[in-house]
Amino acid sequence: MTKKITIIGLGAGDLDQMTLGIYRMLESSEKVYVRTIHHPAVEDLMKQGKTFIAFDEIYEKHDQFEPVYEEIAETLFKAAEAENHVIYAVPGHPLVAEQAVQILLHQAQSKEVEVTVAGGKSFLDEMYTALKIDPIEGCQILDGTSLKKDEIQIRHHLVIVQVYDSFIASEVKLTLMEKYPDDYEVVVVTAAGSSDESIKRVPLYELDQTVTLNNLTAVYVPPVKEDELLYRDFSFLKNVIARLRGPGGCPWDQKQTHVTLKKYLIEEAYEVLDAIDEEDDEALAEELGDVLLQVLLHAQIGEDEGFFAIEDVIAVLTEKMIRRHPHVFSDVSAENADEVVANWDAIKAQEAGKEDRESLLDGVPKGIPGIQKAFLYQKKAAKVGFDWKEAGPVYDKILEELKEFQEAEGDEQQKELGDLLFSVVNLARFYKIDPEEALNETNRKFRKRFSYIEHALKEQSLSFDDVTLEEMDRLWNEAK
Repeated sequence: MTKKITIIGLGAGDLDQMTLGIYRMLESSEKVYVRTIHHPAVEDLMKQGKTFIAFDEIYEKHDQFEPVYEEIAETLFKAAEAENHVIYAVPGHPLVAEQAVQILLHQAQSKEVEVTVAGGKSFLDEMYTALKIDPIEGCQILDGTSLKKDEIQIRHHLVIVQVYDSFIASEVKLTLMEKYPDDYEVVVVTAAGSSDESIKRVPLYELDQTVTLNNLTAVYVPPVKEDELLYRDFSFLKNVIARLRGPGGCPWDQKQTHVTLKKYLIEEAYEVLDAIDEEDDEALAEELGDVLLQVLLHAQIGEDEGFFAIEDVIAVLTEKMIRRHPHVFSDVSAENADEVVANWDAIKAQEAGKEDRESLLDGVPKGIPGIQKAFLYQKKAAKVGFDWKEAGPVYDKILEELKEFQEAEGDEQQKELGDLLFSVVNLARFYKIDPEEALNETNRKFRKRFSYIEHALKEQSLSFDDVTLEEMDRLWNEAK
């Protein structure tokens, strides 16, 4: 005889909301398993003398929901083995927010048990009626016990189910606060459609302080309509850039090309570095936004011309990050940062082979500053053994180039100075010092000390014409 589990939905509220077919099935069944007795329809039937086998105690045994669902499913499979046919009743509709039902359906074949869903009235219908909303406008149904910020679409109606208690409500509140203002109005709906229906509107920060939270509670978050509240939304930003470039947009943005924007990307990148050096987090956030603007402008130009869009940029980057981090996304081992770099370089070498580059140095960008380019050239050459093994020859090379510069005349001086700088960069690389950072640090130090001289002279109502080099040196030493 085929073992069978029939799953029925108790509806959203009391017996008046239950479908006739489900009611008759409950009436005719001697034994009924229910997820919880804390449901208006179950309570009504119990008053009429009906008995149930409930799983409330299983919830009390576990700290996490997943083992609860697994134990309920396993208990029902065992019951089906012993009793042949089992009736399992859940609140609402069996296929809405019932993880144990999903486990039953997925494991039915392996357990050799026939699992059928007999239906029931979903609480969602009553929610839409109570809130007077049309889900076709865009609606999300999310689980409050595992709510994730990145899943939330703030321009949609949002219904969060399984907000059983104040702890879950607190977690939901904190997650929502990452997307919505603290005082954004949300609606707490309990027992929608029943005689005990409760609808309470509260500011988001009070969500976990409401007293009507139970297993029939859901939280509704209205869609965001105000543009200002969408400023943190990436797709809204993308649409802003598209509008600037589109008909009726900004003449300056409309005429830009990849070539005309080149200088701005470089400028914005350096302003990011300045903000980092100044340890100014607020400025850093703003400057990173300016860099992002350049990325979005280039992506919009690509989309306007039909070659690529920002989604392609993101897809290529995501694929590259996963491919180049096999120690995170696959089974490759990397115990420390050096091993990570080694893996990265090996993967990049394979990629370079696919691109059929003529030279190992082809991967160094042409437009970067000369000192940084020298550093990268030397770093790449060192990977194939073109490098000194100790510091002595590097010092000798610097002295050799310095002597050649001292002896050079005319146009030869520029060439010899370049050789000297290249050797100094080699020394920096040998000691694992970024020469660009080292020079920038000296530049900052020079600016600070020179500004001290300017300020000191201004306090004395003096100009540079009024003092000698020796006096400026004295102020310089004070600044040190």
